[in-house]
Amino acid sequence: MKKLLVMLLSLGLIAGLTACAGTQSHTKGGELKKTLDGETQANDYIQTVGIGAADKKMDNKTQRMATSRNAAIVMAQYEMVGIIKGLQIEGGVKVSQAMETDSSISALVNESVKGAEIMKTEWTADDGCIVTMRLSKKRLATMLKMNLK
Repeated sequence: MKKLLVMLLSLGLIAGLTACAGTQSHTKGGELKKTLDGETQANDYIQTVGIGAADKKMDNKTQRMATSRNAAIVMAQYEMVGIIKGLQIEGGVKVSQAMETDSSISALVNESVKGAEIMKTEWTADDGCIVTMRLSKKRLATMLKMNLK
């Protein structure tokens, strides 16, 4: 029984690592890579990358890292909202047009983006941060009560 439990836990860990394997690293040797892949909306997810920097005058490393992480999250969320606004819903209307006519849709988009998964957080040697986030298109469509194309 004990061996079976250990084997099942091991398989669960491997499956969990495999699920996140699609998120690539944006740093190399503590530095931001010269080339970053753009945001994607392929498959079932919208994925964005945010980059944040902290004020060099902060003495505390933890504070610099937290500040840069928060900035990176905000940037990734901003990029995600832009992608969502460009999505088409049934009838050929874009989400941005629907947001203009119904303020509750704006609130739902913002709520969805705030609930996006943080897939990866990386720090650079100078305490900058790169955050990769994703949002399930299915979850977004359910929240908006719309069929997305």
